[in-house]
Amino acid sequence: MNLPNGKLTNGLIIANVVIFLLLWLSGFQDESVLRGGFFPIRLGEGYPALEAVGQLVPAWLTPLTSAFLHGGFMHITFNMMMLLFCGRFVEQALGPQLMAVLYIVGAYAAALAEFAFNGQSVIPVVGASGAISAILGAYALLFARNDVKPVGPFPGYVVRIAWLTLAWIGIQLLIGVATRGSLNGIAIFAHIGGFVAGLILTRPLLQWRFKNA
Repeated sequence: MNLPNGKLTNGLIIANVVIFLLLWLSGFQDESVLRGGFFPIRLGEGYPALEAVGQLVPAWLTPLTSAFLHGGFMHITFNMMMLLFCGRFVEQALGPQLMAVLYIVGAYAAALAEFAFNGQSVIPVVGASGAISAILGAYALLFARNDVKPVGPFPGYVVRIAWLTLAWIGIQLLIGVATRGSLNGIAIFAHIGGFVAGLILTRPLLQWRFKNA
């Protein structure tokens, strides 16, 4: 498969890999998670035991900083492969600036979804998978080959979004069931939140790009 060029996609991959390697080689990986990871409870009632550590990234910024932190080599490898193979196509369609918007909004949508369902959690959420889920949502919407017919008052593109959302939720719930007890750190709701954000934003972003072209 010939991948299109993607300067933003390449830049995001390089940034993620460099940050991961620097933290891993310096031994600050665990500390970086404490200071810059997304703790859902910090968006609500706060986390005094953690805040006593001091010098934490502000809670409102952690959805973004946590997207550049990864738990291990398998974690970052899988995420970067998904970003490489889907990100370049989405970047070609949206352009680098609008894909950057999608990536950032996806990171925040993922964090908010995790907060909505696990608002009391003190387990840090790290990794780019929430933001990448938004890219995957855009990719699925842009490059799905099957035609979807309208259902009642709902146009075809709305029906497509609904079906893709249900399919992604189903996949994430199956992953959650299959890995429960062994990979408790998988942020299922963050993946769903990012994916849905990608589905919702793709059409408006495309319209904005070609309207201002």
